[in-house]
Formats: sequence, structure tokens, C-alpha cells
Amino acid sequence: MARVNPKGASFQRTTISDFHRIKRLPPYVFESVNRVKAAARNAGADIIDLGMGNPDLPAPAHVIEKMKETLGKPRTDRYSASKGIPGLRRAQAAYYERRFGVKLNPDTQIVATLGSKEGFANVAQAITAPGDVVLVPNPSYPIHAFGFLMAGGSIRSVPSEPGPDFFHALERAVVHSIPKPIAVVICYPSNPTAMVADLDFYRDVVAFAKKHEILVLSDLAYAEVYFDDNPPPSVLQVPGAMDVTVEFTSMSKTFSMAGWRMGFAVGNERVIAALSRVKSYLDYGAFTPVQVAATAALNGPEDCITEMRATYKTRRDAMVESFTRAGWEIPSPKASMFAWAPIPERFRPLGSVKFAELLVEKASVAVAPGIGFGEHGDDYVRLALVENEQRIRQAARNVRKFLESADTILHNVVPLAARG
Repeated sequence: MARVNPKGASFQRTTISDFHRIKRLPPYVFESVNRVKAAARNAGADIIDLGMGNPDLPAPAHVIEKMKETLGKPRTDRYSASKGIPGLRRAQAAYYERRFGVKLNPDTQIVATLGSKEGFANVAQAITAPGDVVLVPNPSYPIHAFGFLMAGGSIRSVPSEPGPDFFHALERAVVHSIPKPIAVVICYPSNPTAMVADLDFYRDVVAFAKKHEILVLSDLAYAEVYFDDNPPPSVLQVPGAMDVTVEFTSMSKTFSMAGWRMGFAVGNERVIAALSRVKSYLDYGAFTPVQVAATAALNGPEDCITEMRATYKTRRDAMVESFTRAGWEIPSPKASMFAWAPIPERFRPLGSVKFAELLVEKASVAVAPGIGFGEHGDDYVRLALVENEQRIRQAARNVRKFLESADTILHNVVPLAARG
């Protein structure tokens, strides 16, 4: 007769939440909306999905052709270079000099990452000791905080708007945080708020970081998604910024290569060396044909970027105009592929998760609840420009009917604040 190992039995009864790093993660608040969305689709509903910022445009034809050309060759099907093949790093250096006037050493100041998200997570692993404090905007893209939480760090929130309150919060954090913060995260154009920053703001950030000996970690994933004549700058354009700054970029939006997982970390040599070391233990880098194709994208014609920008601008204009006419005023974003919209006042007491669930159930429109980006986002939702113009206008018509039925909908809903 088989004997039962008590220790083994005990282990079998544990759940995923018993693991240390999992305990440090807050609940994934998007999941409840995803469940409602899946149930609606299973019931036959046509959901217009403005929730996830998943680019729907095709990658440029010449990039795909370069990928095909490189596939199946013995040299390119081997393990690749963790920090990126030399030609790719040189192409990124050329892009930074062309776009920002910033010179980078491709050997010591550039690492190719598996998207900007992986870059952030691995930098967190490289520089964070247990209990280290990192200053993160709230609301902000989740990995900006979660990457450091998983690495054992602690998060202190600062405002996401690039203004005086941001610097007041930094000053308070340096004075009152024990230990002193090791880094500040910034992200402009912002995901989710679509806020933008200028070089004057970056000069002040760099000056603050140098004064207090902290790092600046800049997420510039939306550098090429802007809708006016003011291209978003890089922090590294500030003289001396290289001493304290690492910046992350992505090919996901610029070249519609989200699933290819290709991004970069550039800047301070000490941090780049630490990231390279960590990555060398964790991965072999992206598949070489992907890196070769990414090199072709960076070195190739830029008309595909212009077309991408024009497409998102058309969608933005359609969303702002049609949703406003439907009764929901959407602030017009200057950049990024998102609109950050206040929840209509009558629905605001419900909170962003319940409002997002109701939009799926009653209007067949999916949005991202603002609280998923931090507690200060709960009065907002994020709408992604990832459906075509016709679908966006259909979403607006659905929203109009939803708002016109507000009395009936709200009659059967208990506001979050009223729950026990």
C-alpha cells in the first residue's frame, strides 16, 4: 500500500498565492473585465475592443521580407546574442543620433531587449536590493511598479503630470523615505494618461537626480506616436543626462511589431552593463531573424512611421468627435495610442472596474479600467486607438444608447462606495 508523504501532501495543498513573489503582486484588476468580455463573446456579442493597446496595423512589408530572407539559415537559427547583434545596436545608435541628436556607443550604452517591458523588468532585477525605494508615477503602466515589486523593492507614488506637484513629491520622498530612493520612473508620452513632457521638464528631472544621486528610468515607447509638430524629446538630449539616465524604447508601436518583442535600453554605461549581465543569465536574446528584421526597420525608409502616425491621428479625431457627440467628452491626446477619459459623472461612484464591466455588458465596448494603472486612476478609463474608424464610430453609437439608458442601468447597480 502506497504511503502518503505528509510534506508532499501539504505542498499539494498550497496555492499560487503562497509563493513569495506572487504575494508581492497586487490583484490583476483587468481580469474581471476580461472575464465579462469573454462571456459576452461566447454569447455571440460583437465586442469593440478599445481596452488593450495591441497594435492592429501590419508590420512594414520590407521588414517582413527581411525576416523571411533570414529564416532557415544555420547561422541565424542558432542561439542569438543576449544583448543584441552588433548591427542592431549600431542601427539603434544611428536612430538616436538622427532623431534626438544623441550619440551612443553601441557596445557599452545599448542593449536590445525583448520589448521595453522586459527591459524594465530586468533592469529592476539588476539594480534593486530588498527594500529599495523607487519613485513611480501613479497612474502609470503596471510594469513600472510591478517590476520593482517583484525584485523586492518598495514603491512610493508620485503624480503622473509633469508639473510642480511632481517635483514637490520628489522632494518629500527624498526627505522622508528610508532608505533614500534609488530611482525615479518617468514615461512621456504617458501610458495611460497620454501626457507629454518637454525638455525643460527633463532638465529639472536630471538636475534633481544628479543632486540626490538617484537614477532616471525613462520609458519612451511612444516616441513616434504624436499628432502635432512637436516630436517628443528624449531625456538623453539634456547635457549630462547620460550620467544618471537609462531610457527604454520599443518597436511595438513605431513599426507595429508588438508580437515580435523587440525593444532597447540605452544610456548610462554602469546600468547597461548590469542589465547585460542579468540578461546573459536569463535569455539568449530575440530570435536572430527578428533582430535582423528589426535592423532593417531602423535603417529603412520612414514612410511606414508617417503612415502609422496618420492612421492613429485619424482614429483619435474620430473618437474625440463621435464620443463627444454621444455625450461622453473625451480629451484629445497629443500623443500615444490612447485617450485617458474621465468616467461620465453619473457613473463615477461605481469605480472604473464596474463601469468598464457595464460598458461591455450593455454597450459591447471594452475599455481598460483606470485603477489598473494605480489607485489615482480610478475615476478614468483608458481607450486604445486599435479599432478602425468605422468601429470607433459604432462604439460611440453604442455608448450613446448606454448613456441614454443610465437611469435603468444605475437602478440595479450598487455603487462601490455604498458596499459594506
